[in-house]
Order: sequence, then C-alpha cells, then structure tokens
Amino acid sequence: MASTTNSKRAKFQPVRDSYLVFGAPLIGEEEIAEVVDTLRSGWLGTGPRVARFQRDFEAYNGAPHAVAVSSATAGLHLSLIAAGVEPGDEVITTPMTFCASVNAIIHAGATPVLADCDPVTLNIDPDQVERRITSRTRAILPVHFAGRPCDMDRLMALARKHNLKVIEDCAHAIETEYHGKKAGTFGDFGCFSFYVTKNVTTAEGGMITALTDADAARLRILALHGMSKDAWKRFSDSGYKHYEVVECGFKYNMTDIQAALGIHQLRRVEECWQRRLAIWDAYNEAFRDLPLGLPAATEPATRHGLHLYTVLVDEQKTGVGRDQVISDLHDSNIGVGVHYRAIPEHPYYQDKFGWKPEDYPNAMAVGRQTVSLPLSAKMTDGDVRDVVGAVRAVLAC
Repeated sequence: MASTTNSKRAKFQPVRDSYLVFGAPLIGEEEIAEVVDTLRSGWLGTGPRVARFQRDFEAYNGAPHAVAVSSATAGLHLSLIAAGVEPGDEVITTPMTFCASVNAIIHAGATPVLADCDPVTLNIDPDQVERRITSRTRAILPVHFAGRPCDMDRLMALARKHNLKVIEDCAHAIETEYHGKKAGTFGDFGCFSFYVTKNVTTAEGGMITALTDADAARLRILALHGMSKDAWKRFSDSGYKHYEVVECGFKYNMTDIQAALGIHQLRRVEECWQRRLAIWDAYNEAFRDLPLGLPAATEPATRHGLHLYTVLVDEQKTGVGRDQVISDLHDSNIGVGVHYRAIPEHPYYQDKFGWKPEDYPNAMAVGRQTVSLPLSAKMTDGDVRDVVGAVRAVLAC
C-alpha cells in the first residue's frame, strides 16, 4: 500500500446514496405511541413513567435500586457526592474515556488521577490503579469501555483493601456481564447512559444503580434540587404534599417523555443485542485479512455489551493514517466515530493537571489509532455490506 504522507489521495465516491449515520437508534412504533400517550396524559415531567422505567431497570439489571436522571454525566456527579467524595480527595479513573468521566470528578471538587488502560482490553489496568492509590484516594471510577467489562474482581479487591468507594461508569455497558453479574452491581454505584447513540436510548438520560436504601434515597433528593419529595409525589391523585429542601441539590431529573422511550427500548434490549452481535461477527469475518487491529475476543465468563466496534489504524501497517481513513469513509457516506482521544491529549487537562499523553502510552497509542465503525440494531444487511466495502476500498487505495 502506498503511504499518504507525500501523495494526495483522490476523493472517494460514496458507496451509497444516503449517509449512514453513526449510532442511529432503532425506534419502534411502541416508543412513538408511548410518547404520544405521555403528551396526552399531562404528565410530562418526572412522573409515573419514570417510576415504571426505574422498576423495569431494576428488574433487568438486578440492582436493588435504580434512580433515573438526566444523563450518565449527572449520574456520575451525584454518585461521587453520595459516595462522600470531597475537595482534596483523589479519584482514580482511566485516560481512555469520554471527558465526562473526568469532568464529573472535577465537578465534585476532587482531583482525578489517571491509571493507564490495558492495550488489549482498553479497560483500566488494575496494576496501574494499585500504583496510584495514595492516602488521599477516596474512590475508583472504572469505565467498561465499549461494553467490555473491567476486571471487577481485581478492582473490588483493591477497593476493599484500601476502603475505597467504587463508581462504575456503565455508559457503554447496559447488557454487560462479568462472572454472572450485570455491570453496575459490583461497585457502590453504577451509572448508565441513554444518550441517542447508546444501546438503549431516551434521547438524553441516564440511570444510577445503588446498593443501599440510604444511597438511593439521597440520590433521589440530590437529583431534584435537594427536595424531600419529587413532583409526582407532590401532585399525585392522593393529594398535594409540601416539600422541604433538605440539602443543596441539582436539576438532574428525568422526564416522563424520556422514560416513555426507555420503557420500550429496554424491552427490546436482548433482541437488539443479538442483532449487534450478528453485525460484530460479520465485521470480524470481513476484516480478518486486513492490517487493522480488531477488538479482542470476549473474555471467558463475561458478556460484552457490544456498544462500540473499534478498529485500530496503524499507519505503519496500513499505509494510511487514522484521520485520513475517517475522511475517506465520510466521503464514502459512512459515518464513524473516535472513541476516544486519550484524556491527556486535550489542552484543558494539560493546562490544569500537567498531564502529558506520553505518560499514558497505551491510551495515547489507542487514542491516535482508533476508529469506531457503525454498530446499531437499526442497520440492515445492506448497510453492513456498505461499511465493509468502504473500509476495504479505503485501505486498498
């Protein structure tokens, strides 16, 4: 393959008439009907459908408590506060994540500490975590990257040894399992995302799982201004109830319109996972002869949530750089993503914490090579063929 360093590549022709949107959700008639019914009901804010969605999520996930919020980012922020994280504390997380994981720690007043990722699983490396625990460490915030479960046995052992809280970032991990248990049921808290590209979507929204009654009760209060009763309980058919503000909370509640989507999305979660598995297997077969880094095999006794199908583009092997691949696929009418540029690559964190990408070599290498290909239950077999054809054409140029 010819290198693109000193040669200009021709503009790629689209492989399809319409643009394949990355992460487009599968929305059924059930969701649409539920949203319409919600609009007609008068309950648009936090009400009976949010309560129903929470119960459904508890049943699916197996956690004792589920608290619906406006986003996974809000969930991480509230979980850190409920975990007792305060200014001066340190929270260890991974550099291979979306900025929300780190920003939530900063918003809680604590200092984020990065432990490099494993180069194969792309999840946080427990050995690196152990090296970064200090007297100021208060919590560990592991991210189940792309839906692959972290090594929760090792992480929970470290947490017990050092008396640390664990907040699982499960934004990619609704279906994820580790040794027979769902992600979000190991740590003190688990935070799930229902953003538009996620495996279950409410357009925007999130869910926090909690192990104890006390933590769940505090999360509910923190999520709605610190009030002792939410809107549904105050204005329900049983009569008006006065509320009291018991602490300074936030405006992080989910609405019934969002929950109306989530109720039916969650009902189809296993069906959609099976469809993504079929696409995942088709990609693995189609790309196995290409000079790409493909996702590692799923570890025994675990279940991969299959949220992101990420490939690594090493220019030394492919003859073309990652960003050029992205540009060429875009020209081919294939939408892709980058998950993620390593956190220390971003100027804000460099300026604030003095982080350097080379201090986290695994995350740096992954972040400079990774491309996420479309992976959605909405995709047809024709869509999959278009992606495969475009990738092969780009690498053959």
